[in-house]
Amino acid sequence: MGATKSHEFSVKENRLAKYAKALAHPARIAILKFLANKAACQCGDIVEELPLSQSTVSQHLKELKEAGLIKGEIEGAKVCYCIDEKEWKVAQVWLNQLFDSYRSSKECC
Repeated sequence: MGATKSHEFSVKENRLAKYAKALAHPARIAILKFLANKAACQCGDIVEELPLSQSTVSQHLKELKEAGLIKGEIEGAKVCYCIDEKEWKVAQVWLNQLFDSYRSSKECC
């Protein structure tokens, strides 16, 4: 979606698009699954689990953080990441509402 047209859509539609963009890469899904099973972890913990370099994991963490799905807290020289529970719940409800809005019809193309 072009940034110049995003103002034409509701806040909710823009946030849903932000979540969808963050979820649109298998590495980010893997990172979210890893974080969902851990209370919190550092980038190095994720690098040990995934077949990705630290810089690549850092880029994916940045995308997830910008979408609001995770948050990072500075602990000394490192950053501890975890699921942002409040935003996670909002994303869960809104994505469920989107998928629940479909009504099956036999007259579909």
